[in-house]
Amino acid sequence: MVKKTIFWIVTITSLVLLGSAIFGSDAMAQVGAGGAVGGINSARGDGVPDNLAFGDDSIIRRVINLMLYAVGVISVIMLIYGGFRYVISGGQKESVTAAKNTILYAIVGLIISIFAYAIVKFVISAVVGTDSVTDV
Repeated sequence: MVKKTIFWIVTITSLVLLGSAIFGSDAMAQVGAGGAVGGINSARGDGVPDNLAFGDDSIIRRVINLMLYAVGVISVIMLIYGGFRYVISGGQKESVTAAKNTILYAIVGLIISIFAYAIVKFVISAVVGTDSVTDV
């Protein structure tokens, strides 16, 4: 159960990060002179960031940072849970193995999510053509 949960959390996070890299580009938003961009600008309310995809104040950056924060919190919780299971295992081989696997999968999930974030930043910098990867 824990393995499947971690697997799905990492998979969904990776897909969302990859999707934001592919579909969040400025080239997708500019469908013509004033077409989609003009509609988006006229529909923007007060206090809404004007930069959807890129920059320090973009919505996609906020979502990605929130998801990374959530994955980090879940990984720490799973590490604590695995450590707790390891302590209360009482030396039973099956319980110790299950606890070690929980700790291992939590660490692997965290590493995969960090690599997914790095890949998304790399892809966005390659697509947008910026020298600095910190624009995302």
